[in-house]
Amino acid sequence: MSSTEGRTDYRARKRLITQDKNKYNSPKYRLVVRFTNRYCICQIVYSEIVGDKVMAYANSAELPRYGLKSGLKNYSAAYCTGLLVARRLLKKLGLDEVYEGNKTFEDGDDDEEYMPEVVSTKANKRTYYVDELDDDKNPFHALLDVGCITTSTGSRVFGALKGATDGGLDIPHSEKRFPGYDRDAKSYDAEVHKERIFGEHVAEYMRYLIEEDATKYKTQFKEFIAEEVEPDDMEELYQNVHKKIREDPAAKPKAAFTGDKTTYKRKAKKTLAERKASVEAKRDKLEESSDEEEEEDE
Repeated sequence: MSSTEGRTDYRARKRLITQDKNKYNSPKYRLVVRFTNRYCICQIVYSEIVGDKVMAYANSAELPRYGLKSGLKNYSAAYCTGLLVARRLLKKLGLDEVYEGNKTFEDGDDDEEYMPEVVSTKANKRTYYVDELDDDKNPFHALLDVGCITTSTGSRVFGALKGATDGGLDIPHSEKRFPGYDRDAKSYDAEVHKERIFGEHVAEYMRYLIEEDATKYKTQFKEFIAEEVEPDDMEELYQNVHKKIREDPAAKPKAAFTGDKTTYKRKAKKTLAERKASVEAKRDKLEESSDEEEEEDE
């Protein structure tokens, strides 16, 4: 599991969950992003006195359902997981058709090329980080909770953030921590960020290994090879994953257990008499073996 598991930045947590007194029983929602050694986990959480409660949950381990069989904790997978939790939550709340977010693939209604720019709308002296504001329903507002993750420029946690905002959630952010932002020049190259979302950094490494170390390529990308995924197919692969997530973001229902439950029952503890008898049996066996060794020596 992650090295940061079980650690809490209470100074940050207090500011994320503390609500104004005049907004009684109106919780602050958080997009919680965590990484394990193999997966990316995204949750929409709110806090109560008794503890945190989860409204929606998504794990990159679910992405094989949508066509992504390998690379489940990189930047592109984090984007997919953020998109999945956003669409899953909005469908649960009935806002999935009101706030569709930004699509990364060509649709019949909108043929514009996708660019990962920061989208915002100002209304009622507030800034909403969505494309358009509905007249009746406000977008779902949440705050990014990164825990103890280092928030350096280009960190995977911001891939999950971008996926959630493209999925239709209202999460305050800027482009200053996205890949492609140059702090010295104070400029943002959206094309660099787009390449990271569509796995171009993975494709470049695949091309490098094909030329330099074919054996390592066959080992490290064996699942892509089995699926016949080439480096030039990465963008199309991730676009198809994004499309399938939007079509069916619901969690897979748990399969009913059909095995024999009696097999997994823990054995009853031995009584004192049974334990003593077991000790005596072991002692007798040891004495017999020692007697046999003495007879062989004689």
